Amino acid sequence: MVKKKTKIYFWLKFDKKFFDNLFIKRLKNTSGGYAMTVIYIRLMLESIETDCILYYEGYFESLIQELALKLDVSEDDLNMTFSYFTKCGLIQIDENGNAILPQAKSMLEQESNWAKYKRDQRKLEKKMTELDNVQPLSNMCPTDIEIEKELKLDKELELELEQDKEDRFVDVVEANLGRGLVKFEFDMINDYLIGQNVSKDLFLEAVKVAVANNVRKFNYIARILDNWINDGIKTPEQAYQAQRDFKARKANKTMPSQSNVPDWHKENYVEQTSPEEQEKLAKAKKQMLERLNKLNNSQDNPN
Repeated sequence: MVKKKTKIYFWLKFDKKFFDNLFIKRLKNTSGGYAMTVIYIRLMLESIETDCILYYEGYFESLIQELALKLDVSEDDLNMTFSYFTKCGLIQIDENGNAILPQAKSMLEQESNWAKYKRDQRKLEKKMTELDNVQPLSNMCPTDIEIEKELKLDKELELELEQDKEDRFVDVVEANLGRGLVKFEFDMINDYLIGQNVSKDLFLEAVKVAVANNVRKFNYIARILDNWINDGIKTPEQAYQAQRDFKARKANKTMPSQSNVPDWHKENYVEQTSPEEQEKLAKAKKQMLERLNKLNNSQDNPN
């Protein structure tokens, strides 16, 4: 199974320093400089999903022609932009005709859809907490403020570590399912892990059981978890044992029942012995009858 990557959000973080850059500022006094600045920013945005590299795909004679069609700008404007920013070192052309944008890489930021979901959730929880626990700062002495800052930093570090764990957990879930997750599935994960105290290991076991049965729907995974919760199952080991017990019971139901009645007692029974065996039986029968006759004769004539 090919692993489908987690959905990632990319963006470029611009600040005042970008426009204070000497190469950008010089464009203000250049004919067509504004258009070239906009095109350069669009080139950076176009490159963020491919590690800040604009790949020449070979559909046209040059990368300029391909980008002109993608960005809907003229080839002349693109040539001017490439010429200027290549001289500045902000665009680098490799031996395969690909354009590398090092400044875009330094400005690039990203996060997974799960990380975004958790970040938005934490923001909402923080707002609710601030509304419920408003306390005037005037009541705090400097020592209290310092202590609160340290606690806040510790909490932020703890949240970052927890977020990394959650990202890895979601990666494993998506790898097993072979697809990315959507919002209602994130909500369902949150409900089981937090609302119902289901461990991540047990949740992953339910995912594996569903995939083994060729089902990748979360409703099916939820039914598996609900059954385990009702049966008091809390660990993957207990879940595995429950599956083994179920398969054993199922196998016993399909086994044919054994009868204690001998075959010769059954209706339409046909003797299936070979001629050699029949001859041995006849000989043994004859010997037994001879011994019985001798025994009877000895009893009739004791003297």
